[in-house]
Amino acid sequence: MFGLDDHIASLSHGGSILIVLLVATLLGLRHATDPDHLAAVTTLMASGRENARRRAAALGAWWGLGHALTLVVFGVPILLFEAYLPDLVQRGAETAVAALIVFLAVRLLVRHRHRHEHGHEARGPLAAFGIGLVHGMGGSAGVGVLLLAAIPSTALAVSSLVILALFTAVSMTMVTTGLGATLASRQNALAAAAPAFGVASLAFGCWYAAAAWSLMPYPF
Repeated sequence: MFGLDDHIASLSHGGSILIVLLVATLLGLRHATDPDHLAAVTTLMASGRENARRRAAALGAWWGLGHALTLVVFGVPILLFEAYLPDLVQRGAETAVAALIVFLAVRLLVRHRHRHEHGHEARGPLAAFGIGLVHGMGGSAGVGVLLLAAIPSTALAVSSLVILALFTAVSMTMVTTGLGATLASRQNALAAAAPAFGVASLAFGCWYAAAAWSLMPYPF
């Protein structure tokens, strides 16, 4: 985001093992604040109204677990064999992330429109876990893997990848818990703001898809 990842990664150049692992931790904590992550999880949270604080923490944790799993599964072969995904596949993964954000936004708008007839349905951990799996294949996760690939020691790079994935999950849990705590006492305001969340996420998803194919700039 605005070159922050590169700056954080540069702190490990010539550093000790502890410094490298600390940098991986910082990258993981920063990575969870990527706009595409926040757009998806915020929209998912706005789909329900009960137990905002508790539900937010659960959604963040399950999102983080799904993201960590995909990041490790795809990242370890890259670090071990230096076998990078083709550009077309990477763009496809970004497009899948954009499609997911658009889907969540449209679903939120539809459910809000019919809330008096059908009510809000809080989404469970499986949905959040699936979102995390998709986001772990996105380009922002790939940036972290590429930064770690510059570490001379393969074992240290893999260890840093695991730490990156872990602290991304921890950070997302913290972020969503804080958001849930903020919204817990403002349930009526959350319901009223649901259309705004939906429209903003829909616009962001379309922009993200265009940026994946270099049709629009993406500064994050």
